[in-house]
Amino acid sequence: MKRKTIISLASVGVVALIATAAFATGSGTPGGQEPQNKEMNAVAAQSEIPAGPTLDVATTAGNIKIRLYDDTPLHRDNFLKLAKEGYYDGVLFHRVINDFMVQTGDPESKEAPAGAMLGSGGPGYTIPAEIVYPNHYHKYGALAAARTGDEMNPERKSSGSQFYIVTGKKYIPQQLSRMEEASVQKQLQSYFMKLQMQHMDTIKQLRMAKDSVGLENLRQELIKETEANVHPVTMTEEQVRDYTTIGGTPHLDGQYTVFGEVLEGMDVVEKIQKAETDGRDRPVEDIRIISIKVEE
Repeated sequence: MKRKTIISLASVGVVALIATAAFATGSGTPGGQEPQNKEMNAVAAQSEIPAGPTLDVATTAGNIKIRLYDDTPLHRDNFLKLAKEGYYDGVLFHRVINDFMVQTGDPESKEAPAGAMLGSGGPGYTIPAEIVYPNHYHKYGALAAARTGDEMNPERKSSGSQFYIVTGKKYIPQQLSRMEEASVQKQLQSYFMKLQMQHMDTIKQLRMAKDSVGLENLRQELIKETEANVHPVTMTEEQVRDYTTIGGTPHLDGQYTVFGEVLEGMDVVEKIQKAETDGRDRPVEDIRIISIKVEE
């Protein structure tokens, strides 16, 4: 891996200086956004749809057919269980963002008055992450589990019931390259910072001794260890194809569990995402799931 040794020393409190490193994997080329045509079916660019059960989602905006993936069994089985129990009957699409996604599954939304804050409800449990990346990613029509943020949820456990369907937007290859480079840089820096914290006592001692040579040697050692242990996952040809033809939200890849996809009804999802919303992204006029039935 080619690297650019851009070094900065940052103070932590008033007692220590920590060396940080930037790793470079190449440079991106500025590019604009192509016009979108989202009349395509979510699976139009796919050569093969993963195996799994099919469900019919009836909503007040129309019907959506989804496929759950067999290689995310915890999420698949939980979703099937809730659907068969009628858990989703009556829940709102409580968070809708145009060119991003539509989110639902909060049981507290069933009787929620207008303006109520939603998004924290669930069945009282979470699901261990099943992030099968890069096999499953946030292409247009992907079905994924919502969750709380990394600071409170470093293991990236999923909500027990809330999920979202990706709409997103299309990208040109140059944009994807820049996003990929940023992702690789983030992975390298995250590992490097973890090593820094493990060597904090040594860093403090070298700083107190004003040993710049020692700090530099340690920095080089940590860079080598980082590059030896971090093997960033880059986008596959299939991802690039999908993100440039049907679109999606690639910045979410590898961070949330994608456990299914839409087979039919993205026109309904499009209708939902374009609904007028309030300041909390809740549709002004309620849009509900009527029922979710498993196809036999």
